[in-house]
Amino acid sequence: MTDRATTIAEANSGTTAVRAGYGFDNARLERWMAAHVDGFTGPLAVEQFKGGQSNPTYKLIAGGRSWVLRRKPPGELLAGAHAVDREARVLSCLGATGFPVPKILGLCTDNAVIGTWFYVMELVEGRIFWDATFPGVSDAERPAYFDAMNAAMAQLHSLDPVAVGLGDYGKAGNYFARQIGRWSKQYLADDLAGRNPDMDALVDWLPSHIPDGDESAIVHGDFRCDNIIFHPTQPRITAVLDWELSTLGHPLADFTYHAMMYRMEPDIVAGLKGADLKALNIPSEQDYIAAYCRRVGYETPLAGYEFAMAFNLFRLAAIFHGIKGRVLRGTAANAQARQRAEAFPRLARMARESMEHCG
Repeated sequence: MTDRATTIAEANSGTTAVRAGYGFDNARLERWMAAHVDGFTGPLAVEQFKGGQSNPTYKLIAGGRSWVLRRKPPGELLAGAHAVDREARVLSCLGATGFPVPKILGLCTDNAVIGTWFYVMELVEGRIFWDATFPGVSDAERPAYFDAMNAAMAQLHSLDPVAVGLGDYGKAGNYFARQIGRWSKQYLADDLAGRNPDMDALVDWLPSHIPDGDESAIVHGDFRCDNIIFHPTQPRITAVLDWELSTLGHPLADFTYHAMMYRMEPDIVAGLKGADLKALNIPSEQDYIAAYCRRVGYETPLAGYEFAMAFNLFRLAAIFHGIKGRVLRGTAANAQARQRAEAFPRLARMARESMEHCG
């Protein structure tokens, strides 16, 4: 593993003591667990996962077993953000189809228990790769890991939302327009985080350049290698995590966000920019697109792909802008949040450059 990969993994992997401001009454949670989680016996110990930006995530340990708790962060929150009930719902529905997600064990919407809504799910053991070059994997095996991610995306986008109980999980149609409006509004509303000229240019340009075509599918919204748990030894996905941004949306937007790894600088989020793909035996961006298209029945090249890339870089920049606001408010859930806040201007510049590349 490279020094950079080691640093990223150490910063995000595993647990730590519950950070100041994120604790709660363990005894109340213990009573809730006893009433809602089969087989639970106390006493309860609580640790906080280092990873995860938006919703604080905890490891619960009791009676020789472990679980995962995700909650809304404490403090002032933007309207509509941190909807842990939506996360619990999509995980439950997808799990019933056999899609690889953790099993939901309980949802609590009573603030009196730990101060905010939360849900508890099973703890899935395995490997998370914080570096998109998949360090520690042999060159011969590396293509299989990329193929597993590609196949999971295609599987998700091929599910019928109505058939799996998610027909009303979001609005069908006009996904790009609605998302551009949502993230523009959130960006413009956060006065504390401030304005940025590159973001302002994107807010103006994106709505008038949306491509034709209006498909709808279940979309993850943040599908990256570091939101995936792989089998301990095999190139097989055992769980896809972090569904906070999931909805009904355009599969092109979801896939392009995932494929953004090919253009992403690795110190911002897991990315491949600057990596020697041939030496690492990683499929090229075009080959990766072609594999997805074969699986879902699309023609290549993907129409609207470059617009979707500009949109996704803008969207991620808007998310980082929100992290910057949470850092300034003192509600950021992750110890690495300040680094992401500092990276926001660079990501906004990347988004604008991609916009300008579209013409």
